[in-house]
Amino acid sequence: MFKKSDSSVSQIERFDTLIGTNSNFEGKLTADGTIRIDGHFQGDIFAKGNVFIGEEGKVLGNITAKDIYNSGTIEGNVTALGQLKITSTGNLFGDIHVASFVVEEKAIFEGKCSMKDASQHDEKVKKLDIKKANA
Repeated sequence: MFKKSDSSVSQIERFDTLIGTNSNFEGKLTADGTIRIDGHFQGDIFAKGNVFIGEEGKVLGNITAKDIYNSGTIEGNVTALGQLKITSTGNLFGDIHVASFVVEEKAIFEGKCSMKDASQHDEKVKKLDIKKANA
Protein backbone atom coordinates (compact mmCIF):
# COMPACT_ATOMS: atom_id res chain seq x y z
CA MET A 1 0.00 0.00 0.00
CA PHE A 2 2.75 2.44 0.93
CA LYS A 3 5.83 2.63 -1.22
CA LYS A 4 9.14 4.15 -0.17
CA SER A 5 10.32 6.83 -2.55
CA ASP A 6 13.40 6.08 -4.61
CA SER A 7 16.37 7.63 -2.79
CA SER A 8 18.82 7.28 -5.65
CA VAL A 9 20.19 10.41 -7.24
CA SER A 10 19.22 9.31 -10.74
CA GLN A 11 15.95 11.27 -10.55
CA ILE A 12 16.91 13.39 -13.56
CA GLU A 13 17.91 11.67 -16.78
CA ARG A 14 19.59 14.67 -18.42
CA PHE A 15 22.79 16.13 -16.99
CA ASP A 16 24.57 19.07 -18.60
CA THR A 17 27.87 18.14 -16.94
CA LEU A 18 28.88 14.61 -15.94
CA ILE A 19 32.04 13.45 -14.19
CA GLY A 20 32.03 9.67 -14.57
CA THR A 21 32.89 6.93 -12.10
CA ASN A 22 36.49 6.44 -13.23
CA SER A 23 37.22 10.16 -13.60
CA ASN A 24 39.24 12.55 -11.44
CA PHE A 25 38.87 16.29 -11.90
CA GLU A 26 40.60 19.16 -10.15
CA GLY A 27 39.72 22.85 -10.51
CA LYS A 28 36.70 25.15 -10.45
CA LEU A 29 33.45 24.00 -12.06
CA THR A 30 30.81 26.56 -13.06
CA ALA A 31 27.62 25.55 -14.87
CA ASP A 32 24.25 27.01 -15.80
CA GLY A 33 22.61 23.57 -15.82
CA THR A 34 22.60 20.33 -13.88
CA ILE A 35 25.79 18.58 -12.74
CA ARG A 36 26.27 14.93 -11.79
CA ILE A 37 29.45 13.66 -10.14
CA ASP A 38 30.11 9.93 -9.95
CA GLY A 39 33.91 10.25 -9.84
CA HIS A 40 36.26 12.37 -7.73
CA PHE A 41 36.23 16.16 -7.89
CA GLN A 42 38.57 18.48 -6.01
CA GLY A 43 37.68 22.17 -6.09
CA ASP A 44 34.65 24.42 -5.87
CA ILE A 45 31.38 23.90 -7.74
CA PHE A 46 28.98 26.70 -8.70
CA ALA A 47 25.77 25.70 -10.49
CA LYS A 48 22.62 27.63 -11.35
CA GLY A 49 20.91 24.25 -11.65
CA ASN A 50 21.06 21.17 -9.44
CA VAL A 51 24.04 19.09 -8.33
CA PHE A 52 23.85 15.31 -7.89
CA ILE A 53 26.61 13.34 -6.15
CA GLY A 54 26.33 9.61 -6.90
CA GLU A 55 27.15 6.83 -4.42
CA GLU A 56 30.71 6.55 -5.78
CA GLY A 57 31.10 10.32 -6.09
CA LYS A 58 33.42 12.33 -3.85
CA VAL A 59 33.79 16.11 -3.71
CA LEU A 60 36.61 17.83 -1.81
CA GLY A 61 35.51 21.45 -1.97
CA ASN A 62 32.59 23.82 -1.59
CA ILE A 63 29.33 23.51 -3.53
CA THR A 64 26.80 26.25 -4.32
CA ALA A 65 23.69 25.26 -6.30
CA LYS A 66 19.91 25.38 -6.48
CA ASP A 67 19.22 21.88 -5.10
CA ILE A 68 21.88 19.40 -4.02
CA TYR A 69 21.31 15.63 -3.76
CA ASN A 70 24.15 13.75 -2.07
CA SER A 71 24.48 9.97 -2.12
CA GLY A 72 28.30 10.05 -2.00
CA THR A 73 30.79 12.06 0.06
CA ILE A 74 31.22 15.81 0.33
CA GLU A 75 34.07 17.32 2.34
CA GLY A 76 33.44 21.05 2.21
CA ASN A 77 30.80 23.70 2.79
CA VAL A 78 27.48 23.55 0.96
CA THR A 79 25.05 26.31 0.00
CA ALA A 80 21.71 25.12 -1.42
CA LEU A 81 19.37 27.90 -2.49
CA GLY A 82 16.60 25.30 -2.41
CA GLN A 83 16.91 21.84 -0.88
CA LEU A 84 19.86 19.79 0.32
CA LYS A 85 19.10 16.07 0.52
CA ILE A 86 21.55 13.54 1.97
CA THR A 87 20.46 10.01 1.12
CA SER A 88 21.12 6.92 3.24
CA THR A 89 24.51 6.36 1.55
CA GLY A 90 25.54 10.01 1.73
CA ASN A 91 28.20 11.64 3.91
CA LEU A 92 28.68 15.38 4.37
CA PHE A 93 31.50 16.86 6.43
CA GLY A 94 31.17 20.64 6.44
CA ASP A 95 28.87 23.54 7.19
CA ILE A 96 25.64 24.02 5.26
CA HIS A 97 23.47 27.02 4.37
CA VAL A 98 20.09 25.85 3.07
CA ALA A 99 16.43 26.72 2.65
CA SER A 100 15.34 23.08 3.12
CA PHE A 101 17.25 20.10 4.56
CA VAL A 102 16.39 16.39 4.27
CA VAL A 103 18.52 13.66 5.85
CA GLU A 104 17.65 10.01 5.33
CA GLU A 105 18.28 7.37 7.98
CA LYS A 106 21.92 6.13 8.02
CA ALA A 107 23.20 9.30 6.32
CA ILE A 108 26.10 11.10 8.01
CA PHE A 109 26.27 14.87 8.55
CA GLU A 110 28.99 16.54 10.60
CA GLY A 111 28.95 20.32 10.62
CA LYS A 112 26.84 23.39 11.31
CA CYS A 113 23.47 24.04 9.71
CA SER A 114 22.13 27.49 8.88
CA MET A 115 18.61 27.84 7.46
CA LYS A 116 16.47 30.74 6.26
CA ASP A 117 15.11 33.00 8.95
CA ALA A 118 11.66 31.75 10.01
CA SER A 119 10.27 35.29 9.67
CA GLN A 120 10.68 34.98 5.89
CA HIS A 121 7.87 32.41 5.74
CA ASP A 122 4.30 33.58 5.06
CA GLU A 123 2.56 31.37 7.61
CA LYS A 124 2.84 32.19 11.30
CA VAL A 125 2.95 29.50 13.95
CA LYS A 126 0.02 29.64 16.36
CA LYS A 127 0.46 28.83 20.03
CA LEU A 128 -1.43 25.68 20.98
CA ASP A 129 -3.44 25.80 24.18
CA ILE A 130 -2.60 22.42 25.76
CA LYS A 131 -5.56 22.51 28.18
CA LYS A 132 -8.09 22.93 25.36
CA ALA A 133 -6.38 20.31 23.19
CA ASN A 134 -6.57 17.67 25.96
CA ALA A 135 -10.22 18.41 26.86
